[in-house]
Amino acid sequence: MAAREVIGTNARQVALDDRAIDELRARVRGRLIRRGDEGYDERRKVWNGIINRNPALIVECTGTADVIAAVNFARDRILPISVRGGGHNVAGTAISEGGMVIDLSRMNSVRVDPLRKTARVGGGATLGQVDHETQAFGLAVPAGVMSRTGIAGLSLHGGLGLLTRHYGLTCDNLIAADVVAADGRVLVVDKQDHPDLLWALRGGGGNFGVVTSFQFRVHNVGPEVWMAIVMYPVEKASALLKFFREFMAQAPDELMALAVFWNTPQEEPIPEGARNVPTLILFACYSGPFDQGERAIQPLREIDTPLVDLSGPMPYLVAQQLFDPDYPDGRRYYWKSIYLRGLEDTVVQALAEHAARRPSPISSIDIWALGGAMNRVAPSATAFARRDAPFLLGIESNWDDPQQDEVNIAWAREVFRDMEHRFETGGAYLNFPGFAEEGEALLKMSFDGNYTRLQEIKAKYDPSNLFRSNLNIRPAST
Repeated sequence: MAAREVIGTNARQVALDDRAIDELRARVRGRLIRRGDEGYDERRKVWNGIINRNPALIVECTGTADVIAAVNFARDRILPISVRGGGHNVAGTAISEGGMVIDLSRMNSVRVDPLRKTARVGGGATLGQVDHETQAFGLAVPAGVMSRTGIAGLSLHGGLGLLTRHYGLTCDNLIAADVVAADGRVLVVDKQDHPDLLWALRGGGGNFGVVTSFQFRVHNVGPEVWMAIVMYPVEKASALLKFFREFMAQAPDELMALAVFWNTPQEEPIPEGARNVPTLILFACYSGPFDQGERAIQPLREIDTPLVDLSGPMPYLVAQQLFDPDYPDGRRYYWKSIYLRGLEDTVVQALAEHAARRPSPISSIDIWALGGAMNRVAPSATAFARRDAPFLLGIESNWDDPQQDEVNIAWAREVFRDMEHRFETGGAYLNFPGFAEEGEALLKMSFDGNYTRLQEIKAKYDPSNLFRSNLNIRPAST
């Protein structure tokens, strides 16, 4: 039977003929999608519109058995595998060119145990789906700040969000997982069984298998939290950030905050005279006792006269969706990140200068105030090593016109190189890696002393590096 597709892989060609596809189709309940099939172009898209890759085969898995069949099929034919959870990774690692995509988006169930304070979450669930179920019990998994982000990719590389200082990173709250390994086995991973793999999943990325299910610790949050959303004139950035660094050094763990060089929105409730102008936004969430929230955020509202102040109480579910309109599917994104030792005056001046040169008004420079609970976990306790830096710098280049790709990527890379050279503490937050063009050097800096152990665990569970369409950690033996 003639092959419909021939894929180039490691030193050989793999023919995906109709007979091979029929054999796989007999073993899975989900849909198989190939080039030319209905829905192919839609299913190969991810959140970042700049990613345009053409996989040979997409397997829409309905359960763990489908994942096992897909992994075995790919391994036996030496097909590159990528895993799609939410498809929200800025580097587009969910889609491998010419390979197989194991699509978990239909495996999105969330089951909350309010008595044990845990949530069992499918590998294809989004943050919005997790929040919807956990908030029914007044609980939350510490996670990111956009509801359409996939819980899998976020947690496997850390997981920053509104609750980070209060309850730690998403990966810090991972207590168990089900993993389909490279040999097709299903591993039930927790502190008793495969504890080394649990350690690696807490920040080491998608290098070790397909995580079909996560079990998280959940915490009491909401239903309402206090939010500070204060937009100040960007000309006041120096004084504002001096206050911000000193205030956050003494802030309670329940307060998570960012300072963002951005432009004000162009629509209501922003007054007409204050729309689409450069600003420094102080954005904070207080997740502690509700009656203490207004007092906790008040100092951020009184530093100077704001352009706009939208602060107040709101449902946690609403707070988790505040950024969604600014990051739609199909927009073009290139994000880098570095950790900062502090916010000295020279750092602030450099950031203000870079922000003024943004080629796109919807791009931003974000300063995350870290510390709190995430800082009290030892760097060697999980794969996520970078815990001592007081701030994380997020460089977000966002634009819509494909003709502007080069200038917007160049701006973000220039900011990254300059700030890294002058001010960084080493490594990056790997959910904001650009296209990970630095390769292994980026991983070694980011994982620091944990990198060698990660290579050893990779060699144990994936010695042939089957799972390599990611921010790849090569097995120790290679």
